[in-house]
Amino acid sequence: MRGADSKQEAMFSYVSPEERVPAKHPLRPIRAMISEALAQMDRRFEKLYSQTGRPSIAPERLIRALLLQVLYSIRSERLLVEQLEYNLLFRWFVGLSVDEPVWDHSTFSKNRDRLLEADIARELFEAIVEQARMADLLSDEHFSVDGTMIEAWASHKSFRPKDGSGGPDAGGGRNDARDFRGEQRTNDTHASTSDPEAKLYRKSAGTTSKLAYLGHAVSENRNGLIVAAQVTQASGTAERSAAIDMLGELCGPRRCTLAADKGYDTREFVRRTRELNVTPHVAQNTERRGGSAINARTTRHVGYALSIKARKRIEESFGWAKDIGLLRRPKVRGRRKIEFVTLLTFTGYNLVRMRNLLAPGFT
Repeated sequence: MRGADSKQEAMFSYVSPEERVPAKHPLRPIRAMISEALAQMDRRFEKLYSQTGRPSIAPERLIRALLLQVLYSIRSERLLVEQLEYNLLFRWFVGLSVDEPVWDHSTFSKNRDRLLEADIARELFEAIVEQARMADLLSDEHFSVDGTMIEAWASHKSFRPKDGSGGPDAGGGRNDARDFRGEQRTNDTHASTSDPEAKLYRKSAGTTSKLAYLGHAVSENRNGLIVAAQVTQASGTAERSAAIDMLGELCGPRRCTLAADKGYDTREFVRRTRELNVTPHVAQNTERRGGSAINARTTRHVGYALSIKARKRIEESFGWAKDIGLLRRPKVRGRRKIEFVTLLTFTGYNLVRMRNLLAPGFT
């Protein structure tokens, strides 16, 4: 029998958002892990806000909303606020009741910057990593490191001479045309007017140069969870320098191994890792002038081949961060804001991995 096309004019609903979300929805274990981490950060939040004045957006809700943006590939905060207006699943995850008004997107952005200044994203990232450690999901001896280019939210037209000698654009209008033919442009002589910290960078010979930053991450080799991350300005040596910085806090007094690709096969990097009591399981670059810095002293061990194989797992995190997360071209400017987005994105990645490892029935 044909159903009736009845009008939806009911004013009241007696079903809460909690009841509408299926018991095996994949967001349920993620929300539980986030709530545990945020509860541990309660005193930190108290110090960020004044005891007087008009109440602001609760930082717990703000963080849950930002994680939704990562998990569901929502491209802007304006669109995120629009989704929160009518999406019951999102309201449940954030902690909004059905009738509660949603914040304006500009207010949302201003409150986010308060968390940025307090480095809350890093504390949240470390809290989730600690949960993984307590659940025995992390290796404390075997790690992999890699870096990726993060495109800056700035165009080539903004890359202008630092001395102000660049001539006016041709054509006029809001989006003027520019001809770069024959113009010598380097990071020493030019800078972006919209994002001065972004640097002109290309991944390899024959590829296009772009204004970018470099994102760096260290994963453990047992389950591929990210245990350290940071963002630097783009340069040819930034990947190796960042790797050394992140290693200092991971291994401690015990010896560990670090897998990496051919880009890390330099004598300086190998020497510095060994000084940190770290065995460098770096892929050999046989085409390098002078030969590889890795010899049979390292490659003869079975563990070397296992590390080289496990190293490729870190590529999965970068792929997820760019295809699902917000790292392909974050819509923020400045290194600190890019790092904020990077840490939130890797937090989201870890939460999804941990959910699949701890609660496989929710996948």
